[in-house]
Amino acid sequence: MEPQQIREGYLVKKGTLLNSWRAVWVVLSEDGLDYYKKKTDRSPNGMIPLKGATLISPCQDFNKRTLVFKITAEKKQDHFFQASHMEERELWVKDIKRTISCLKDGKRFARKSTRRSIRLPDTVNLAELYALMKDQDDGVKELKLEQDNRVFNHCFTGATVVEWLVSREKARNRPEALMLATGLLNEGFLQPADEMSKEGAEGGEQTSFLDQTKALYYFADSGFFCEGYSSDEDVLLKDEFRGNIIKQGCLLKQGHRRKNWKVRKFILRDDPAYMHYCDPSKGDDPLGAVHLRGAVVTAVEYVPDAKKYDIDGNLFEIITSDEIHYFLQAATAEERKDWIKAIQAVSKNGK
Repeated sequence: MEPQQIREGYLVKKGTLLNSWRAVWVVLSEDGLDYYKKKTDRSPNGMIPLKGATLISPCQDFNKRTLVFKITAEKKQDHFFQASHMEERELWVKDIKRTISCLKDGKRFARKSTRRSIRLPDTVNLAELYALMKDQDDGVKELKLEQDNRVFNHCFTGATVVEWLVSREKARNRPEALMLATGLLNEGFLQPADEMSKEGAEGGEQTSFLDQTKALYYFADSGFFCEGYSSDEDVLLKDEFRGNIIKQGCLLKQGHRRKNWKVRKFILRDDPAYMHYCDPSKGDDPLGAVHLRGAVVTAVEYVPDAKKYDIDGNLFEIITSDEIHYFLQAATAEERKDWIKAIQAVSKNGK
């Protein structure tokens, strides 16, 4: 019986011999993880057996890389993977851990029920807690806060987080809430926004999260931006980064000049309506942006020069108001449908 395929998609992988990182197509099955240079390759570039393996997430071995997890095979070889956003990492980690557990117990992979209980279990699930904190009606409110001649958008104070945890009975008291908030910070769900919170996070104390009204934080996948000069780069942050993040993930993009296809991480924002893209192996510095106000997006079955690069299926096209054409490929038909729907909404309602 062929092993069941559990999950597939783009991840960024660190080379086993070199320190280079590159986007690869990853397929998780019941007995291991295969990765390919391209989605269309017939033979994998490498295979990681998961029997007897261990997984660490988040992996903080790389100071300038977030959303990394580490798989250590039974023969003690380490493999490092980086996701493009928080939810993607959590999905991969959850399925890989379950696969490892099933192999250990001699069972077949089966997904657990996705029904959620209102109360968190005794062993706190930080991913679920994070989802509750982001609830638009009952979660932590994202605000525009001014401090030290700078305006921080889509953020909140450390004291607000602690008070929310206590008021929603996720913690019995402020010290317990502080420990939970520190866990969320250490796992990468919350990010420090200002100098005070950054110093706290880097201080090496047991509780690196600060229960203070002047310490500012933001959700890792929010539309956070700062108006003013950045302490790191000393440049003004661009207006186009202001919007809330609506969707993000990896897609194949056709180049405008050479017509070659490369994996790019896309971040879709609204108000203003932009979709930035970057090389997922090199961080989040944008290589370019698509202004979506008034743009048209549609599924297509044919793209010029696509066959030359063995690209076929799940294709779609964005035509901007300036008549610039962008050709993209999603991993699956469902993903293409989701991207088209999200881009259509932003192009219609965003500024």
